[in-house]
Amino acid sequence: MRGEVAGAVTSTVVVIDGSSLSCAALAAVARRHAEVAVGERATAAARAAWQTGNDLAARQPVYGRNTGVGANHAVDLTEADRAEHGIRLLRSHAAGTGPLLAPEVARAMLVVRLNQLGAGGSGVDPALLPVLADAINRGFTPPVPLYGAIGTGDLTALAATGLCLLGERAWQGGTGPPPRFAIRASEALGFINSSAATLGDAALACHDLAGLLQAAAPAAALSLLAVHGSVEPYAEAVHLARPHPGQQRVAASMRALLAADDLPAARIQDPYGYRAFPQVHGPSLDSVEHAAAVVEAELNGSAENPLIDVAGQAVWHNGNFHAAYVGLALDTVRAALFQTAALSVARLGTLMEPAFTRLNAFLARDRASSGVMILEYVAHSAVADIRRCAAPAALGGAVVSRGLEEHAGFATQSARATSDAVAAYRAVLACELIAAIRALRMQGREPAAGGGLRNAYELADAALERATTDRPLDGDLAAAQRVLAGLTALAPWPAAAR
Repeated sequence: MRGEVAGAVTSTVVVIDGSSLSCAALAAVARRHAEVAVGERATAAARAAWQTGNDLAARQPVYGRNTGVGANHAVDLTEADRAEHGIRLLRSHAAGTGPLLAPEVARAMLVVRLNQLGAGGSGVDPALLPVLADAINRGFTPPVPLYGAIGTGDLTALAATGLCLLGERAWQGGTGPPPRFAIRASEALGFINSSAATLGDAALACHDLAGLLQAAAPAAALSLLAVHGSVEPYAEAVHLARPHPGQQRVAASMRALLAADDLPAARIQDPYGYRAFPQVHGPSLDSVEHAAAVVEAELNGSAENPLIDVAGQAVWHNGNFHAAYVGLALDTVRAALFQTAALSVARLGTLMEPAFTRLNAFLARDRASSGVMILEYVAHSAVADIRRCAAPAALGGAVVSRGLEEHAGFATQSARATSDAVAAYRAVLACELIAAIRALRMQGREPAAGGGLRNAYELADAALERATTDRPLDGDLAAAQRVLAGLTALAPWPAAAR
């Protein structure tokens, strides 16, 4: 029997109820670790909005249903226009370009839009919900080009999806007959007027980054052990004196990881990579948790324009489609991520230095060998990309649709940049982890048995090649990135304050 928990991941199913979808649940479905089922609550909410929307459009102007869109909003549609306008809207707006979104991002978009429709407010036929769920579960994704949205709705992405449902465009992947649904002309705008693709990308980035930030603690602790560092900077009294939540949690994690090890300090003060780790890593933790909360509010919101208000029996024309909250939150995430990534590279630099490790330079087998010298180049290359991605997308601007739509927050670009930065950060941490494990092996040292850090060491030690001869390190980098997921589960990470 399948377990079903609203909005949460179970062994097999995420139940879509329109109100409790999380970044973690979305990631599980997007990566095909779970399926979706449409809950009764979502179906009922969608049905009520659909009926109300039809009633209201029969007696008053409703944007996109019986009027034009954009700068054409003042154009009243004739009866003949209404029969075709929505389908023409899908065809005219499916105009993106560039490489296609990765399947997991396109699938995330479908899950987000499904949940949003289940929140009520769109006025789209509830019969569409099980069709979308079936498409998701059978592995179908629409072909969505990269370029086409500026943070005020993923119109091109969802128009392409609408054409797939109509059978005018081919789905990607999937098994069995392609999903089909005859979207009514009056409901086409209600289907496409969403930032579902942007939110899907943002949710995946937040989910992945939260895990990597947690994995960074054991990686940093292993580095500290390898350079004979001091645990003094993580003392509870230090962080009670400057009580930022993320900083305190990072310091508590480091204390727990290193508690079993007897670490006589080799220096009065360590470099910033160790001494200021909680103060620099903490802001990244705080920022990604804030961003995830913002994204989850959007995942479960009804950001529809127009909004069908069932309780008030009204239709509201509004700006809820604007994704400024998401874009600004993610801009902050990338700025903070650059800081902590730069600190990881600084720790990597100490692992190359004999003065810190008491080994050959670059952790080489002998003085003439290169050892892991190249990892610094790899890490700095990745950090350079994070720095490039850290430019605030919100500083852009756009005036479109004959000046009627005179602002854009570029949340779509912010989400994409965050996903790219997360991938680069994964590479940075992999470089540090490889060097820390190699240094400890060459020193003949392991974290104390029974301590939290010992499990992390053993996980990485089992996965990474042991040879110290000069050799390609590509395989090590790939293996280390896989290990990071395991470190996330092992890290003793205090819960966020609620």
